[in-house]
Amino acid sequence: MVDGKWEDIKPFETRLWLSSPTMHGEELKYITEAYEANWMSTLGANIDEAENEAQALLGIPYAVALSSGTAALHMAVKLAGVKPGDHVFCSDMTFGATVNPVVYEGGVPVFIDTEPDTWNMDPEALRQAFALYPETRVIVVAHLYGVPCKMDEIRAIADAHGAVIIEDAAESLGATYKGKQTGNFGDYSCISFNGNKIITGSTGGMLLTKSAEDAEKVRKWSTQSRERAPWYQHEELGYNYRMSNVVAGVVRGQLPHLEEHRLQKKAVYERYKEGFADLPVRMNPYDAETSEPNFWLSCLLIDEEGMCRQVRSETEAMYQPEHGKSCPTEILETLAGYNAEGRPIWKPMHMQPIYRMHPFVTAEGNGRARTNAYIPGGCVDVGMDIFRRGLCLPSDNKMTPAQQDVVIEMVKRCFA
Repeated sequence: MVDGKWEDIKPFETRLWLSSPTMHGEELKYITEAYEANWMSTLGANIDEAENEAQALLGIPYAVALSSGTAALHMAVKLAGVKPGDHVFCSDMTFGATVNPVVYEGGVPVFIDTEPDTWNMDPEALRQAFALYPETRVIVVAHLYGVPCKMDEIRAIADAHGAVIIEDAAESLGATYKGKQTGNFGDYSCISFNGNKIITGSTGGMLLTKSAEDAEKVRKWSTQSRERAPWYQHEELGYNYRMSNVVAGVVRGQLPHLEEHRLQKKAVYERYKEGFADLPVRMNPYDAETSEPNFWLSCLLIDEEGMCRQVRSETEAMYQPEHGKSCPTEILETLAGYNAEGRPIWKPMHMQPIYRMHPFVTAEGNGRARTNAYIPGGCVDVGMDIFRRGLCLPSDNKMTPAQQDVVIEMVKRCFA
């Protein structure tokens, strides 16, 4: 809220977005081609070329263009053979779309706590989970905010237990782990072209696989499982999940700009990191020796000693201002008051009302989230703690350095 000490900062005239589409012109060319050719449905040159270009860009043999990243994840869960009652190990700190497709097929998500180095699935917690649920054969792992997971460790654990990996690379398109693009590490992998992603189609996603047979299965399932017959013949359950030729035109025009967008996002992250050097905060971490993120969102984690008192209910939050300290609620409310969009960190799945009775495993091997409440001076539930102290900053790659300087100044004043 604007008061006397803030009167020299004016609200942004146009909304400063968290992450908005960045268009270049080629998109319109391919959309127009679809219009003029009258290929407006789920067949057409744009779909074929978008798949070919994604395969070449990511170094993956097969890509199947679908209506959303969630659809791709659902198809991956089916390919993995998840059946009703099966336990599936899932990243805990992620968007609900990572987990929901498991439930579509009747699986039971078991949430694996987060590790502090990358904010991704903790390999040690995953080991503990196999000790508790040794029959589990599917792992769904997400690369949070474009930072790659510790895939070598996770893969070694999966292989030791005969488990397959579904790689949710929806947020990490363009990120690399040990020189290889994310999307290459799962037995089945998925990317997203949602409107706020680093590459957008307005919607859409892709299933990535090294198997021609799996790619053909998904093409069939995603077009209502039509059999090869002169009439509509159906022998298994199908879905209306194929990407439209119009959306594929947007994706096709966007893909050549992936590295350009990534470098712009990285510049935003680095400016924040430099600007906050004298505050009791840290940026979302990554291992520079093994990973190069796509920096989709720049996130802030407030040090414990820099936190003022903050209380959250299921839908609301409040805080008590304190000199020299701040909290996510204060910073986000301040940004909103000046027409800038921030966002809380993803609320961990084990804290969500829909999933809070599901199993949850930490590196200590605990099986229930509710036994792992925050402990002053230390927190065994890492995801809960990051959610409590973290937030996503405006990360739009079209944000100017001058606009970002204003955001940095606002955050600094929250601590003043």
